[in-house]
Amino acid sequence: MSQAVALLQTILGPHTSVALARATLDQALAAEVDPLHWCAIHLDQSAAQIMARAAGWAGLSFLDTVPGHGEACLETGRMEALGQVRLFRTRLHDREVAFAAPDFLGVLRLARLRQERPHLCRTIFLVPESALRTFLVDHAGPALIDSARQNMARFWPRAAAQLELTAPVRHGFAAILVLAALAILCTPLVGPALLAPIWFALVMLPTLLRLLALAVPQQEVLPTRRTDNADLPVYSILVPLRDEANMVPQLFQTLRALDYPVEKLDIVFVVESRSPRTIQALRRHLPDPRFAVRIVPDALPRTKPKALDFALPLCRGEFVVVYDAEDRPEPDQLRRIVDQFVKQPELECIQARLVIDNADQGWLPALFAGEYAGLFSVLLPALARWGLVMPLGGTSNHFRLETLRGLGGWDAFNVTEDADLGVRLARRKLRCATSTARTFEAAPTHLRPWLGQRTRWMKGWMQTYAVHNRHPEDLLADLGWRGMAGLQLVLLGMVLTPLLHAGFLLSLPLLYFTGQLAGSAFHPWSLACLAVLLLGSAVAIAVNLVGLSRSRQAEVSRWQALVPAYWALIAFSTVLALRDFTQRPFHWFKSPHHASTDPVDPTRAETGRRAVSVVQPAGNTFQRRGRKPIRDRSAAG
Repeated sequence: MSQAVALLQTILGPHTSVALARATLDQALAAEVDPLHWCAIHLDQSAAQIMARAAGWAGLSFLDTVPGHGEACLETGRMEALGQVRLFRTRLHDREVAFAAPDFLGVLRLARLRQERPHLCRTIFLVPESALRTFLVDHAGPALIDSARQNMARFWPRAAAQLELTAPVRHGFAAILVLAALAILCTPLVGPALLAPIWFALVMLPTLLRLLALAVPQQEVLPTRRTDNADLPVYSILVPLRDEANMVPQLFQTLRALDYPVEKLDIVFVVESRSPRTIQALRRHLPDPRFAVRIVPDALPRTKPKALDFALPLCRGEFVVVYDAEDRPEPDQLRRIVDQFVKQPELECIQARLVIDNADQGWLPALFAGEYAGLFSVLLPALARWGLVMPLGGTSNHFRLETLRGLGGWDAFNVTEDADLGVRLARRKLRCATSTARTFEAAPTHLRPWLGQRTRWMKGWMQTYAVHNRHPEDLLADLGWRGMAGLQLVLLGMVLTPLLHAGFLLSLPLLYFTGQLAGSAFHPWSLACLAVLLLGSAVAIAVNLVGLSRSRQAEVSRWQALVPAYWALIAFSTVLALRDFTQRPFHWFKSPHHASTDPVDPTRAETGRRAVSVVQPAGNTFQRRGRKPIRDRSAAG
C-alpha cells in the first residue's frame, strides 16, 4: 500500500478500507484539488480534525492555533503572496520552531523527513491552514494596511489620488469645471450667433457617443459546453463589508448557490474592525472551509478600495471578483466568465451586467434601473467594442489576479475605485470586455441615500478625471490621441453633462425674457439650446429604453419620461460633489443596504448557456502562453 493511500486512510478514519481511500484519492487528484482540502470540503470533518490526523500519521505535533507570544518577523517582500505561505518560522521561548499548514504532498514529504531526522517532532508543529492564515494576517496587519494605503504611490505615483489631489489641484479643478460650465451656459446669452453651430457640436458630443452606442448590436449569448470541473481554476471572491450584519444571511445563501466546484472557491469576507456585529454574524458560518474572514485594522482612508487592497495578497485564485453586500450574481456567472476568458485570452477584465431588480418600488428605483440598464447593457459594451476607456462599475468586475496585482490593485484614496482602475487598464493597453452574465442589485428607494451615493460617484469621477489629466503628456503617450479623446468625452461627459442639462433648463426663461424665444422665428441660440435639451433627453431616454429591453425590464419603461428631472437631481448631486471634492475628497459615503425579498432563481438566467458536460483535453486550460509582462511606469513617474 502506498504512503499516499495510507495517509488518506488515516484521515478518513480507522475503519476505512484501502479501496475507499484509494478511490477518494483518485477523486481529489482527478479534480486537481489537494486531497486534504477535498476531504475538508466533502467530508463531515473539520480542517482541524483532518490536519490533526495527518500530523499523527506523520509523527509530528499538532496545535489548533499558532501561539501568539512568539517573536514574529514577516518578510515584507512576501506580502504580495501571503495567501500562498504554508510555513512560518519563529522563536518560541528558547528555540527556533516552525508552524506549518502543509498540503497533502507536504505531509508526505514531512513524514519522510521525520524518519530521517527524529528531532523534527520538537521543532515542527502542524496547524490548520486557517489558523496559520489568521496568525499571519494578525502579525502582518501593519504591513498589509501600509501596503493597502501606499501601493498606488509605489506602483504608479502619477496615478495616485493621495499624491496628485493636493488642495491647489482640487480647488483649481473645481474652479475650471465651474467656469467651463458657466462659459458654455452663458455663450447663448452673450455670444455671436456665428458660434452657435460650433457650440452645438461641442455640447452634443456626449449625446453623439450615446447615439452611436445604440447602433452597436447586442452581445450574443452563444451556447457553450459545460466545462469539466477538473479544468476550472480556483476563483477568489472578495466581499467587502462594513456595518452589514443584516445582509450576512442573504450573502451566504447567494454564495452557496454558485454553480462552481466548492473545492475551487476562495471566498474572503473583508470586514472593517469597526463593524463588530458584522464580524460576529459572519463567524457563525465560518466552519465552512470555503469561507474566510479578514478583519481590516482601522486606518484612514475608510474606503472600500483600501479594504480590498488589504485582502488582495491573501487571494489564492487565478481569477478574482468583487461582490458587494447586496449583490446576487446568477449561479453560473463564474463559469460563464471563465469560458469568456478562455475564448478571449487577451482579456484582462470582464464587467458583468448589473441589473436593478426592485425597479417596481417607485419612480426613483425605476429611473435608477433605466440608468443602469443603459450603462451596462448599451454604453459599456459599446466602449468595450470600440476599445475606449471603460469606467467600470463598482462590483462584479472579474480580473486575472496576476494582472490586478501588476497594476497595484485599487487606489485606496479614490472613491470610485473601479472607474479609476478602468482608466489604468486602458493606459497599460490591457483589454476589458463586458458579459451578459447578470448580478442583481437593489436601488435606493429614498432620496437621501440615493443623493449620498450619487454624490460619492460624481466626486470619484472628478477624482479620476483630475488625477489622470494631471500629466497630459503621459496620458497621451499611454492612450494615443483617439484613446485620450475618448477618455475626455466619457469622464468629462459624466461630470459636465448633468450641470449643462440643469443650466439649459434654467436658461430657457432667460432666453424668453431677452426676446430670443419670442417672435415668429427663433433666434439661432434658442434653436441650439432647445435642440440640446430635446436631443440630449431623447437620446438618454432611448438608451435607457434599449437597455431595459435588453435586461428584460420593459415594465418600468414609462418612468423613463422623467429622465430630464432625474438629470436635474444628478446635477444637484454634482454640486454637492464639488463641495466634497474640495473639502473632504477621500470621504466615503456608506450606502445602507437591505436584504432582498427576491432571491436569485437559477431559471432566471440567460438561455443558451447550459450544455452537456464534456471532457476537456488534459492540462491547464487556463495557462496562457507568451504573455507580455505588464509595463511598469513607476520609474518614469
